[in-house]
Amino acid sequence: MQQRFRLLNLLADGRFHSGQELGVALGISRGAVWKHLKALSVLDIDIHAVPGRGYQLAQPIELLSEERILGLIDENSKNRIAGLEIFHEIKSTNSYLMHKASPGYRSAHICLAESQQEGRGRHGQRWVSPYARNIYLSILWDFPMGPDSLVGLGLAVGVGVMRALHESGIAQAGLKWPNDVIWNGAKLAGILLEMTGISSSNCRVVAGVGLNVNMPARSSGLIDRPWTDMNTILKKEISRNSVCACLIHHLLEVLIQFEKNGLSPFLKEWRRYDVVAGKKVTLQLPGSEVSGVSHGIDDNGALLIEGNNTMRRFYSGEISRVHVAY
Repeated sequence: MQQRFRLLNLLADGRFHSGQELGVALGISRGAVWKHLKALSVLDIDIHAVPGRGYQLAQPIELLSEERILGLIDENSKNRIAGLEIFHEIKSTNSYLMHKASPGYRSAHICLAESQQEGRGRHGQRWVSPYARNIYLSILWDFPMGPDSLVGLGLAVGVGVMRALHESGIAQAGLKWPNDVIWNGAKLAGILLEMTGISSSNCRVVAGVGLNVNMPARSSGLIDRPWTDMNTILKKEISRNSVCACLIHHLLEVLIQFEKNGLSPFLKEWRRYDVVAGKKVTLQLPGSEVSGVSHGIDDNGALLIEGNNTMRRFYSGEISRVHVAY
């Protein structure tokens, strides 16, 4: 582990630590401690330096812990996990499992990160990823079926995220087709699915979830749409390790059920969470857009939009606007 992250682990308890104490723990000089403390500012982490007392994080942080996460997961779910990796920094948890992970990795291999430099949403949009504030999670899953059988998987994953949010105390969130979790008009989480190793009888999927837990206000200038986080909604500090454990459990349940029964078991639940059904929307397509009234999803997960007395089905695109009235 890089020295700055070892240093951060020592400071994570929120207490004061002297430079000498930190240096002894790390086997480095006090000057080197100061150098690594300055390096932490790149992660947007504020540290108080008080003469006679030492160094203290301006705001305590909870770092992700494999031991704590696994300790909070029930045995059935734990037994389904083939591997769990946690990175301090990574380009993208999805990209790691898609391109960097060993071909020998098997279902379910889970990747978590404290921060992503190249986190992505749909269409390559940047996912803002401040250090140790939110959840950036990806799960690798091998399906014994081709991609044609996986239509609607992203919607099922959305249901899994909603179940985890409900268990964590957030009951009023909803889903915006195809991959956004919304609370009171603001984005709370996003889902990104990618596939590799595709054949008629096998498909490797990486399901990525970005969930805002404690987004710093100064990140708002980097986000081009309304957003919110779990702490703001619940008006209290939420344990990211607890949320990770809950999220992993429900996502594993969804992946197993989808492999057996497809989208059908999730349709009723997804429709109950649909935040745009009955509203006029604008759907952004490559090179064009379509406006009309949303009639939810059909049994295959396609978005139904009525316009000019015609009902049309869409399997791709992004709802760029929800009209307040029409």
